[in-house]
Amino acid sequence: MSLPYPSAPAQSESRSVLAIPAFRKLWQAMAFSSFGDWLGLLASTALAQQLAGGDYAKANFAIAGVFIVRLLPAVILGPFAGVIADKFDRRKLMVVCDILRFGLYLSIPIVGNYFWLYTASILAEVVTLFWSPAKEATVPNLVPKSKLESANQISLLAAYGTAPIAAILFSALALFSGVVNSVLGNNAPASAVDLALYINAFSFLFCAFTVWRIKEISSGTSKKTVQSSIRSSLWEGFSFIKESKIIRGLIVGMLGAFFAAGAVIGLARTFVDDLQAGEAAYGILFAAVFFGLALGISFGPKTFAQFSRRRIFGVALTISGVLLVSLSLVLNLVLAIFITILLGLFSGISWVTGFTMLGLEVENEVRGRIFAFVQSLIRVSLVLVLAIAPLVAAAIGEHTYSFRTTTVTYNGAAFTMFFAGLIAASVGVISYLQMRDRPKVSLLSDIKSALRGELGAITGQESAGVFISFEGGEGSGKSTQTKLLKEWLEKNDEAVLLTREPGGTELGNKLRKILLDNETGIISPRAEALMYAADRAHHVYSMIRPALQKGQVVITDRYFDSSIAYQGAGRVLLPIEVERISRWATESLTPTLTVIMDLPAEIGLARLHSTDRLESEPVAFHERVRQEYLNLAHLDPERFLVVDATLGIDQIHQIIIERVSSIKMLKRNISQQ
Repeated sequence: MSLPYPSAPAQSESRSVLAIPAFRKLWQAMAFSSFGDWLGLLASTALAQQLAGGDYAKANFAIAGVFIVRLLPAVILGPFAGVIADKFDRRKLMVVCDILRFGLYLSIPIVGNYFWLYTASILAEVVTLFWSPAKEATVPNLVPKSKLESANQISLLAAYGTAPIAAILFSALALFSGVVNSVLGNNAPASAVDLALYINAFSFLFCAFTVWRIKEISSGTSKKTVQSSIRSSLWEGFSFIKESKIIRGLIVGMLGAFFAAGAVIGLARTFVDDLQAGEAAYGILFAAVFFGLALGISFGPKTFAQFSRRRIFGVALTISGVLLVSLSLVLNLVLAIFITILLGLFSGISWVTGFTMLGLEVENEVRGRIFAFVQSLIRVSLVLVLAIAPLVAAAIGEHTYSFRTTTVTYNGAAFTMFFAGLIAASVGVISYLQMRDRPKVSLLSDIKSALRGELGAITGQESAGVFISFEGGEGSGKSTQTKLLKEWLEKNDEAVLLTREPGGTELGNKLRKILLDNETGIISPRAEALMYAADRAHHVYSMIRPALQKGQVVITDRYFDSSIAYQGAGRVLLPIEVERISRWATESLTPTLTVIMDLPAEIGLARLHSTDRLESEPVAFHERVRQEYLNLAHLDPERFLVVDATLGIDQIHQIIIERVSSIKMLKRNISQQ
């Protein structure tokens, strides 16, 4: 299942999809109508504020009403509209819907009162509920299956990427109409709000004309299954997430990000008035939110790639809350716009990271229900935030405070954003504490390591398979346990690759002979570390990564943690330098699970019948290796499993398979046995 907010497609892929004439026409229609719809939202809230006649409380109530009537139909009728829409010819349905929306939005500035503003908005949203599923069912028929993901991605670009453009145009219309009004006075033909609503109306007329010309749109009905109700989605989703601490933290955090951005959108109009600015400033502030969101979604994951997704999710959300608190205290428009961009940026990072993690953390068989739960919860939460925030602002009203010679006035919008920011920041902290994957490592330490380029493998690269490494000192029983685990996994219908380091490849066998043969003699510690890294780089390239891409389980007897322990602590090099070399050599490929067979050095060495070059090192060397393994496990307990290697073989095997059974990508096959 593709994520609701995927990253932008590659430029070549976008051009390839848009080269299909029928889809290109539909995309142009979608982009222009989305642009007009964002413009209409700005105009509708501005008109609601104008009709309030300067009454602060009334203006907030009116703006809340606009958001409620635009979102409420989707909450109530959304699950059923698609089923009804399937009964009609798609092309004719889309054309009729666009013509109806054209007439409804055209009538709003002509009638010019509250009742018709709300009535027309509700009717337009109801019509949209029938247009959208017809469009979604049409796209797969216009593009090949291989290009469907790219088509969906640039469709999202058309839907959301036009918001900042609409906001900028609204600001320009406000400035233009202001100049016209100053020249013509009461004889001015139309206000910025009227012009925006007219453009919105004609965008739908253009869409209807374009869709009518797309003869390739199938007239047959789709065969989609009946969608469940929101209440059903909420209940099913809740039943699945209540057992997962990670998913709970994700969903609560994503709602917190939406809460922060939603509070700005819902209160932007009255907040701008509090700053003694007009329609142009409102458009710019609105654009700032979406511009920041776009930056966060597009560049955030790349910029913060060094960090664990779980950590950056909670941190970004907390920062969003703090920025919202800061925004509420600002009395300068320029500074408010700058803070709003940053707020949108960190909210965007939280948003895209959250959806990415949902796709990775949730098993495939329940992923659809979880996403349905999240989408339903978002709709309900959005209605509440956009509706309640202006109402709370209206109830609080205006308050003036004097401090010696200084007097400041804060209105309800500022107070509401202040408390919304505190809530968002608190949710971010809770999410961070619930999901942090390195509880023994401080955030400050991670920041320092990231700046040095040493966190590149915290999340690793996604693959279809599962990667398990075994580590430990000499004589700890790694080889025995890797074979037992392989046999157990194969009995559970898993394809398994069992390998080792050094020596997993033909090149590795040659390097193994050099590195472990007693006749080799002394090797420079740095040269030794580089030789192990060379073996590992080729091992990952030629065997491990291809097997993972095929969906296999890869079990390796030793991996880069061995170099950190042996060449780092054992040879008294800096472990962090050895780690950096290995991460570069493996392109930050990190095991899903690392099993450490912990055994006192004296016991392990006593089990050996003969010794190679490394095994011949003194006990102090091997004890340093053991302690470094334990240090690594202490810092990252989620990846490591430390097993007492003095236990019996069967006991150790049972401990290992219990932990392996918990790996989400293996649960399905194992649970069926």
